[in-house]
Amino acid sequence: MKLNYSETTLDNGVRVISAHMPQVQSAAMGIWVGVGGRYEPARLSGASHFIEHLLFKGTKKRTARDISQAIEGRGGYFNAFTQEEATCYYARVAASHMPKVCEILADMYRNARFAPRDIEKERGVIIEEIMMYRDQPEHLVQDALGQILWVNHPVGRPLIGNLKTLTRMTREHLLDFKENKYVAVNTYAAYAGNVDHGRCVRLTESLLGGLNGGKQPRFRAVTPETEQRRSSFIQKEIEQTHLAMGFRLFGRQDPRRFTLKLLSVILGENMSSRLFQTVREQHGLAYSIHSGVHLFRDTGAFVISAGLERKRTDKAITLIMRELCRIKERRVGTHELRRAKDYAIGQLMISLENTISQMMWIGDYNIGQGKYVHPEDIIRQIERVTEKDIARLAGEVLGSENASTAMISADDTARYEDIVHEQMTRL
Repeated sequence: MKLNYSETTLDNGVRVISAHMPQVQSAAMGIWVGVGGRYEPARLSGASHFIEHLLFKGTKKRTARDISQAIEGRGGYFNAFTQEEATCYYARVAASHMPKVCEILADMYRNARFAPRDIEKERGVIIEEIMMYRDQPEHLVQDALGQILWVNHPVGRPLIGNLKTLTRMTREHLLDFKENKYVAVNTYAAYAGNVDHGRCVRLTESLLGGLNGGKQPRFRAVTPETEQRRSSFIQKEIEQTHLAMGFRLFGRQDPRRFTLKLLSVILGENMSSRLFQTVREQHGLAYSIHSGVHLFRDTGAFVISAGLERKRTDKAITLIMRELCRIKERRVGTHELRRAKDYAIGQLMISLENTISQMMWIGDYNIGQGKYVHPEDIIRQIERVTEKDIARLAGEVLGSENASTAMISADDTARYEDIVHEQMTRL
């Protein structure tokens, strides 16, 4: 997997990173800012996501329609997303159109209008987005889990905010937040595709070279004193029981993260996984059951999620706990570990074949790790993981002392509290 990666820091602190992919005819560009939901004070919960919406509503020289027509009219695609530790505005277009599309993204980034009328309109749109998520129990249960994994901490809050904070947030609040966080030392311009690094640097200098240097924003750290609660049970008239079980653990720079990835693959990341085979294939208790890893700079979680048949939820929970105990007590076999490694490596290689994925890779790693990490280095680390490493890590992280469980069901929640408490004693 040979990649031509380059990085340059402009005089004002903006970092320009690029991945040259000469075999393609397109290019992807993202303007990243190293700030997201965990940088928000409680009273401004949802500010990063609100600002993301507003950057698409027009600039001093372009309307929202001008922006979309200028990019889509060139056959391009553009979007944005907000995370706990980063926000990204990105586009993909034929390589010949990249300079113009980059100029538009930079105009959005630097010169968004924040017109009072647009703010009120988007406030209503985001409130409707909140209502939409409230009607999606698979989303609601994840929010509930985050809030008990990190109680009263920014990492555990929903990125979208809540009705109280959104109602009270003013234009001045949003502009002040953006002015202090969207600064040059916290901005990354990531390019991938049929691009030349020198040209990317010159283009970025012309577009973002005048951005104020500023100071690196700080966030509130997660410490052992950050409260974690064991359970949250919500009664709601839905057809399934929705479960989200999380184990709070280390951050994204911990060397055990490669072992953790393979542990997740073995337990629940594909149709060959233990949880899928046991809960769905053998017993037919769920349509969807899977595991995943969510890592931040100083904390993280291993999460198991499932939509379960209500009448046999007890059985499903018992089976999930059985698989967690089994992977702690019995060493993973050589062939199963080999399959997990091949899956993880194959997924990585496939994901990096397009320009958007390459741009996401270099942007995410530079913000999260402070440096570029070559995929070959990741593969080498995955290959080094042993059966003993898996067993040791399972014993360290899959314990009741760092577990939290959120459930949503139409059934009596007190009943589920007893079931979960009883099963947790097995870990």
